[in-house]
Amino acid sequence: MSTRSRIGLELSDGSIISSYCHFDSYPGFVGVKLVENFNTLEKVQELIDLGDISCLWTNVGWNNETLPETGPLPYSARGEDCPPRLDADMDEFFSNNEEYSYIFRNGNWYAYDMHQFEPMIAPEPVQIPVLVGDK
Repeated sequence: MSTRSRIGLELSDGSIISSYCHFDSYPGFVGVKLVENFNTLEKVQELIDLGDISCLWTNVGWNNETLPETGPLPYSARGEDCPPRLDADMDEFFSNNEEYSYIFRNGNWYAYDMHQFEPMIAPEPVQIPVLVGDK
């Protein structure tokens, strides 16, 4: 079973470019890894440019081989065409039924629990500002 998310970057016109993440998308893993490893605009752009990913942070490849570096495992690495998605606004971004959504805007990560739109707390010491239902 997987915990799915959408990881997005808010653009200057309010649109959001994003990638789907299939596994381990709860805040204690994806939220932590986003804050620790994808904390600049350039790093976020590189992540989104990969397109959809199986896992945000792993050192295991598609054939169960150990990879030389730890990082995202994009579907494009096994030949699939899964480019980033562009949504006109946050309403459209939130419309795909992933369990969690993450948006990088104004230099900060924002996490959304799509289960019930109640506040979600990321584990310490991760400082993910939480805006739930506040678009």
